[in-house]
Amino acid sequence: MGNAGMGMGTPGWGWGRRDGDGDAAVALWPPVPPCSCGAGDGVDFLSWFLNALHSALGGTKRKKKTIVTDVFQGSMRIFTKKLPHPDLPAEEKAALLHKAEYQELMVESPFMYLTLDLPTAPLYKDEKEQLIIPQVPLFSILAKFNGATEKEYKTYKENFLKRFQLTRLPPYLIFCIKRFTKNNFFVEKNPTIVNFPITNVDLREYLSEEVQCAHPNTTYDLVANIVHDGKPTEGSYRIHVLHHVSARCRGAGGPPLHH
Repeated sequence: MGNAGMGMGTPGWGWGRRDGDGDAAVALWPPVPPCSCGAGDGVDFLSWFLNALHSALGGTKRKKKTIVTDVFQGSMRIFTKKLPHPDLPAEEKAALLHKAEYQELMVESPFMYLTLDLPTAPLYKDEKEQLIIPQVPLFSILAKFNGATEKEYKTYKENFLKRFQLTRLPPYLIFCIKRFTKNNFFVEKNPTIVNFPITNVDLREYLSEEVQCAHPNTTYDLVANIVHDGKPTEGSYRIHVLHHVSARCRGAGGPPLHH
C-alpha cells in the first residue's frame, strides 16, 4: 500500500480480496487529464485514468457500471459537522451548535480508492544528530474509516469535523497514502514508514454493522505495491507485483517483499 502511483506521483498499494479462489477520501471524475509535460501527482493520474477508462467503456457517474467500477468501486458514509469559529465567545459557540447548519450531516459516497493520512512527521534526532524516520502500523492510519475517528478539515472560511465508515468493499482495494503536501511555495514529502502485512488484511471492523453480513469475505492479500524514492518533485518509482508461483511480491528496482 502507499500513495497510488501508476507511474507518476506518490506510491501505492493494491489489495485483492480472498474469496476462496485465491484471489480513498473520495475522488471521482476529474475534469482534465494530468499534465504530461513533467512529474505529477500519481494519485491525480490514477483518479483520471480509472475514470477515463470507465467513461470510455460506456460507464456513467451514477447508473451505468463497467468492469472498472465492478472491480475497484466501493462506498462509504461521510459524516460532516460544521464547527463555530474558534475565536467566538463560548456562549456564542454553544448557541450556534443548536442551529440546523451545525448539526451532523451524512452522505453516501462511492470511492475508487481510499486515501490514508499520515501523522505529522516529528523531527527526532539520534545521538549523532541524524534524523530518525518515524514508523506507523497500517491499522493505525486505517482508523480513519472506523466510523468513530473524527478529523478537523479547514477551508478558507469554515472548519468542519468529518468521520468516515465503509459500507461496501470492492474485490480489489487501492490504498493511497497521502505522503505529499503542497503550499504556495513548495512541496513536502512525509518520510514516515508504514508497516503492513502482505496477507490477511481484514477490514470487517471498518464496515458498518448492518452491512457486515453482506460481506462474507473481507480479507485482502497484497497484489501490488508502488513506492516513490527521492525528492517530491523528482525521484523514481519501484513497483512490486505478486508472483503467484512463489507467493511473493517481486518487482523492478528493489528486492522481493517477504511474508
